[in-house]
Amino acid sequence: MNEISLDVLVNRFKDYISFNTQSDEASKTCPSTPGQMVLAKHIAQELEKIGLTEVSVDKNGYVMATLPANGVENVPTVGFISHMDTSMDMAGGPLNPRIVKAYDGGDIVLNEKENIILSPQDFPELKNYVGQDIMVADGLTLLGADDKAGICAIVSAMEYLLQNPQIKHGKVRIGFTPDEEVGRGADKFDVAAFGADFAYTIDGGALGGIEYENFNACNISIKINGCSVHTGYAKNKMINALTVAAEINQMLPAGERPEFTAGYEGFYHIHAIEGSVESAEMTMLIRDHDRANFEKRKALLTSIAAFLNAKYGENTVVVNMKDCYYNMREKIDPVMYVVDIAKEAMRSIGVTPVEEPIRGGTDGARLSFEGLPCPNIFTGGLNFHGKFEYLPLLSLQKAAMTVVGIIDGVSKRTK
Repeated sequence: MNEISLDVLVNRFKDYISFNTQSDEASKTCPSTPGQMVLAKHIAQELEKIGLTEVSVDKNGYVMATLPANGVENVPTVGFISHMDTSMDMAGGPLNPRIVKAYDGGDIVLNEKENIILSPQDFPELKNYVGQDIMVADGLTLLGADDKAGICAIVSAMEYLLQNPQIKHGKVRIGFTPDEEVGRGADKFDVAAFGADFAYTIDGGALGGIEYENFNACNISIKINGCSVHTGYAKNKMINALTVAAEINQMLPAGERPEFTAGYEGFYHIHAIEGSVESAEMTMLIRDHDRANFEKRKALLTSIAAFLNAKYGENTVVVNMKDCYYNMREKIDPVMYVVDIAKEAMRSIGVTPVEEPIRGGTDGARLSFEGLPCPNIFTGGLNFHGKFEYLPLLSLQKAAMTVVGIIDGVSKRTK
């Protein structure tokens, strides 16, 4: 099997990142920014041009298309999904990308004027790409590999298969979503219309990554109702809402915070505290890979609130919890062959699969619980959401060939 051309991948990726598609958490529209719809229509035109069918862009900016089967019947329909938006954490444009040819292992000066340097002293994994071509931006913007590298890999794989009809396969569906970076990518994704038996989000990081476990997630808001009294006469009368907030923090396990945890370890994270003696508000995250431990964490917070309400009076502490997503492993376990197919596709092109739990969430988790099992596959990019983002081009090529390999693997599986 020939490799997908690096020139094709680079030109396509540069095209996609020329569109500023940062999402906006404050916006109530879908997509949250107009640039995403512009890119959606641009991609749809490209998909029609290369020969895909059933190309559509709905009113919310979701793009879907089909690579028809070419002689293989009675096999599952596989899907591939990426998101078009980029993070708000760093400027999204105008971009000035460049390719560092045959990286020598030293510092990469992103911006000489601003003294912005991508260094292996700060990012030791750079050493893994010595001798390879690496794409970077100029230190003033994101590069946009999260997740335009994923879109590039998918579209390039579709084009490759259309140009190589001797590679027989079943029906393939692709979908590109808006607003993943603000947690809404799966909100209006029509799983029934997509029509795949299972899918893969191409939205991971370094070469070889395959993820099918993520946090169970609960977002919490806590309202603390205090009682403000003149400090000179406050004894047995004042309830300082800020002090109560501090008590809540002290009653949480001190070693179970994000800065002390890794791997499968869950945490409590106080995200913000605002207020005064009279009234305060806290926002908090609870995360855990284990569902039972996740529920225990929520129960602990409920018991803390009950204790403080008994101490200070009813409704002093009011807790509102919202479960956001659950660990996709629950839905992947019964169909673990979808992970095995991806791992075999990687091995077939000389890539060693790297299985790690996601210490966060993914659209694939929500889609898995909506009936579309959806592990996450690498794109090759690193240092997402910041000025030090970079993309080893060989890794992008391997991501695209992994998509081809997965399709080939699915074509050998009876439905």
